[in-house]
Amino acid sequence: MMFTLYRKEIFSFLNSLIGYLAIIVFLLINGLFLWVFPLGFNIIENGYASLDNLFMLAPFVFLFLIPAITMRTFADEKKSGTIEMLLTKPITDLQIIMAKYLAGVTLVFFSLLPTLVYALSVYLLGLPKGNMDMGGMWGSYLGLLFLASAFVAIGLFVSSITDNQIIAFILALVLSGFAYTGFDFISGLALFGKADLFILSLGIQAHYASMSRGVIDTRDVIYFLSLIIIFVLLTKIVLESRKWEKEEKKTKKITGN
Repeated sequence: MMFTLYRKEIFSFLNSLIGYLAIIVFLLINGLFLWVFPLGFNIIENGYASLDNLFMLAPFVFLFLIPAITMRTFADEKKSGTIEMLLTKPITDLQIIMAKYLAGVTLVFFSLLPTLVYALSVYLLGLPKGNMDMGGMWGSYLGLLFLASAFVAIGLFVSSITDNQIIAFILALVLSGFAYTGFDFISGLALFGKADLFILSLGIQAHYASMSRGVIDTRDVIYFLSLIIIFVLLTKIVLESRKWEKEEKKTKKITGN
């Protein structure tokens, strides 16, 4: 049943053009900044065989695209009333959440795959050919996938607390943005002394930057998995609270209170 719902979510993304648009916009924005616009991100103008600029730019593109993908996951179901029917099916709340979550992550993964063409281009343009940090590149790809997966979990949670897609988009954007850069900003103020390093470690950016060096530290992996689990469980609590409210209303109706 979970796999059926997962497939339904994937087809829902693709049938509504959201999936295609997300992939095309992600590739278009990154492609223009990396290869066309004469700005600081342009790989050819910089003269270095490196994809570092892609991994600097991509998180900010995902900050807008992933909330656009996740904003309808639960908000649309709640607005149309289909969430009630979904919750009565022989499938657990966690399976519903994971099906929607994995569908979002799958879409993100598909958006990243074509960027391997950029990697191949940089590899061939290097002097000598292949003169690039492969370990750092693969570490950055893994970090970017973890980062995007965390954004999906945050977006899913936000979508579960409202039936308005625009509100879901804005809240997911703000919350994801704070999780990515907020803790870095707070620690940079140097207001908390020795605690500033701990505050820095709470943010996504510190762990993403660590993985981008090509060394996969278990602490970074545990951080991302913990962040994802926290927001998945928060989403589960929201769905369960909806069930409790429904049962409470039924009880009141029966007792006449």
